[in-house]
Amino acid sequence: MPIRRGAVEQDYIIERVTEVFQCRILWSEGRPCLEYRSARELEQITEYVQANFEIELLDVFFTAVESLPAD
Repeated sequence: MPIRRGAVEQDYIIERVTEVFQCRILWSEGRPCLEYRSARELEQITEYVQANFEIELLDVFFTAVESLPAD
């Protein structure tokens, strides 16, 4: 169910995303960057944020980058 009680704090959305998905949040100059594992996971996170908070993913995160494979 989307939250429609006015603006939702960015930190709250980030907290919810990290609880639901196994992604990481990186910080660059004080701005949150989403690190995801696959294109499918990014799609799921994008859909989750839109459905639950009625906001675009890049309105929450400065950028989104795919995780590099471990060597």
